[in-house]
Amino acid sequence: MKQLISFFFSPLKEGVRWNVCWKGCVISIISINSYIYPVVFFLYITGVSIGLFAQNNEYKATNNFTVVFYNVENLFDTIDDPFNKGDNDFLPYGTKNWTEKRYQKKLKDISKVLCSINKYELPEIIGLCEIENKTVLKALIKQPNLAQGKYEIIHEDSPDYRGIDVALLYRKDEFQYLLHKTFPVIYYSNKSRDILYVKGIASNTDTLHIFVNHWKARSGGQIETEPKRINAAKILREKVDSLFILNPNSNIIIIGDFNDNPTDKSLNLFLNATNKRENTTKNELYSLLYDKYSLNNEGTYFWEEKWNMLDDIIVSQNLLKDKKGYRISYEDGQIFKPEWILYKNKETGELLPNRTKYGGYSDHLPVYVILNR
Repeated sequence: MKQLISFFFSPLKEGVRWNVCWKGCVISIISINSYIYPVVFFLYITGVSIGLFAQNNEYKATNNFTVVFYNVENLFDTIDDPFNKGDNDFLPYGTKNWTEKRYQKKLKDISKVLCSINKYELPEIIGLCEIENKTVLKALIKQPNLAQGKYEIIHEDSPDYRGIDVALLYRKDEFQYLLHKTFPVIYYSNKSRDILYVKGIASNTDTLHIFVNHWKARSGGQIETEPKRINAAKILREKVDSLFILNPNSNIIIIGDFNDNPTDKSLNLFLNATNKRENTTKNELYSLLYDKYSLNNEGTYFWEEKWNMLDDIIVSQNLLKDKKGYRISYEDGQIFKPEWILYKNKETGELLPNRTKYGGYSDHLPVYVILNR
């Protein structure tokens, strides 16, 4: 009994309820002002049973649905694909010296990031870009950090000259897959990564339309390459509009590395994804990371001494205003940036993404949103 009393008055995180089985009685206790006290005796069990288990009342898995996007920076295996010239540098004898040891570390690192984003459960949806093929995805979901999620893979090879694709992983216990398509992104004769579209049902209730993107990079100049990203925005907008025609209340989630900031023309003007909160129409889109970039100077990619919000989550109005199903608040878009995936710049002291070539995780930071109902 002394042990139980001392336990009652030991420090505990605020807002956490514990159930203690002691001599056949289950005692419910709750923390108040950093200490815990017995609340009610509510169950009698014959015999003696001593055990302890925790229940966090602040988070219910059945009421939450996590969507993540992560540019994993060149997740290649070490096997030469004769049909993919883009993998030549990522071989043991290639210019990147991409050994099996480095590949396995990369898988472990990426899985650690993904499993750490939501401390209560693994994400239901994970969008990825810069992955070589389905082989690396199969290896990724088998990592101990992710294996419990029993993820399924949606992936199609795209014609990108770098040999990298987009993909989507989903937990089949929480997301019922219905169909997927790829939409080619071709600017004149220049082929880029396809846009991946996935339709499914979240937690047996809400139909979601998810688009995974990786638009043309800025290499060659931001202004010079901008028409290619505008082209991708026009293609995506056409697909989004086709969904709105069928159902103005469509739940649409657009994730990706757009290689443009939310304030740039491709996203703000041509995709019509803004930070507008009032007097909106149902076919307008909302950028969840817009204000973090424009007001707080935050970003997911650090280039030329400044933060860029190249990775974003864009949603339809129904997800912001629906009162029945899953919904999102305007401030719910988040950047995952714990110190352990960053490095400190020696000159400025600023914490920045730690690139793979320096032993880090990725040159981009992941973004995520937790839908709730």
